[in-house]
Amino acid sequence: MDIAIVGGGLVGSSLACALERSGLTVALIEAADTPEVPPGFDQRKLALAQRSMDALDRLGVLTMLSALPTPIRRIHISRTGDFGRTLLEASEFGHVAFGAIVLAQDLGVALAKRVQTLQQTRRICPARVSACRFDADGAQLTLAVPGGEQAISARLVVAADGTDSFIRHAAGIGIRSHDYGQTLFVCSLRADQANDGTAYERFSEQGPVALLPMADGAYGAICGVASAKAADIASLDDVRYAAYFQSRFGWRVGKIRETGKRTFYTLKQVLAERLHAPGAVLMGNAAQTIHPIGAQGFNLGLRDALSLARILVTDGLSGTTAETYAASRQDDRSRTLAFSDGLARMTANPGLPAHLMRSLALGALGSAPVMAAELVSGAMGYRGATSFEDVL
Repeated sequence: MDIAIVGGGLVGSSLACALERSGLTVALIEAADTPEVPPGFDQRKLALAQRSMDALDRLGVLTMLSALPTPIRRIHISRTGDFGRTLLEASEFGHVAFGAIVLAQDLGVALAKRVQTLQQTRRICPARVSACRFDADGAQLTLAVPGGEQAISARLVVAADGTDSFIRHAAGIGIRSHDYGQTLFVCSLRADQANDGTAYERFSEQGPVALLPMADGAYGAICGVASAKAADIASLDDVRYAAYFQSRFGWRVGKIRETGKRTFYTLKQVLAERLHAPGAVLMGNAAQTIHPIGAQGFNLGLRDALSLARILVTDGLSGTTAETYAASRQDDRSRTLAFSDGLARMTANPGLPAHLMRSLALGALGSAPVMAAELVSGAMGYRGATSFEDVL
């Protein structure tokens, strides 16, 4: 086997699709038997940058979605207690939309369907890597499969197996972590005013609050809470949670009338100290799990996958592939991490100097085309991104 992708989630499956024209043999190893399908109204939402949308379209994935993505036509940014706000209109920058919202479940199912059509990829599922030994020829993997074990070898192993990556640990790659002291609550909701394609992001000392446009006028709702208060918020019934969210977000969309089932998780940054080891590369959450502020996580992971695919399609698989990949991701990764982490820390800072700086920045963005254009470029996925159009 040339390539073993460990982790058949959104990033790993995207890489398998991108390698279809590489001429390489690929194994996609996934622990779950089928993509998880959580029930209806509370499904997790993904904000896809326009560049990600273009890539998924070229990979033949978008046509397999069960529902059309909901376009993000404008972005409204504000912060509790600060003066000013920023409103970015895609049309003013010559675009129909900055990107779109999809259900993570829907995208996962669409990718699984696309993977089933691939000729160069062998999907091994369900299978969990129980041992991984690297040698001069690549890696020897032992898989726990129904009824026993299976051994495979690969010239290059791709770790796309999430924040607690087994492959990253086996490759001897350490991590740096930071706890933001926040818990993120996620649900869907409906309000008096149906969405008009606006994505709202409102910052506060406690954490971010966001509304993302969804189909049928609904919103995907995100609410960051200080972890010390998370248990109290989790105990609220739907009516009281709607009132709490209203108090945090305000009345920009009128009264909140209905909320779906909530899910929540703590916010931590986990960064791999490097992106490669002999015979292995890291991508997606295995490489960097970041604060969801600015919706950069999956978009960055997808660019990881596209960058490796471009190297393999253009140059083939060699002894320097892992190093070339790591070098290709340095600029995009460092800039995106600086943006995400800096925004999370700056917007949560309650001090007066930070208040004044944020107020000035929010006001300036609306009247400074150069500053706004840089923000728009990042939001659309062009922050240091490598060209991929010629290989997909």
